[in-house]
Amino acid sequence: MAGIAASQVTGSSAESENHGCITDVGGIRVGHFTDSRRPTGCTVVIFDKPAVAGVDVRGSAPGTRETDLLRPVNTVQQVNAILLTGGSAFGLDAATGVMRYLEEHGMGFPVGPSVVPIVPAAVLFDLGIGDPKIRPNAKSGYAACEAASSSTVPEGNFGAGAGATVG
Repeated sequence: MAGIAASQVTGSSAESENHGCITDVGGIRVGHFTDSRRPTGCTVVIFDKPAVAGVDVRGSAPGTRETDLLRPVNTVQQVNAILLTGGSAFGLDAATGVMRYLEEHGMGFPVGPSVVPIVPAAVLFDLGIGDPKIRPNAKSGYAACEAASSSTVPEGNFGAGAGATVG
């Protein structure tokens, strides 16, 4: 499993109450997609303004996408969103949906007349629960973006954590 962290230099809204969650920081939205057919899904963290991010990849079989972009010597220094997804390596397809959503909203690294959304992603293995052919895909990632809000982020078994187990 890979751990991805991001920070953004903005303060939380003076009107909002601090709940101890990532959305207490202004300009951060979180959305989940949970597949009702089996416990799996994905969670997206969207930054309204590009955010500086870093990564520490660990585990015996990590699954990631675009985490190499986070090295300080690379051209891209900021991310537009971070995706956590179930479905093992197959779940990385959900990042395509996140990229499409962000592109449609003009969010990304400027490249000529277009933008390329920067969306590092990490997976967790949940294929051992239910039908392993059911896993997050591009539609799932897009749906998680549509569900993203700055509300307090609930905790529990949904989104990327729907099929999470320990041991």
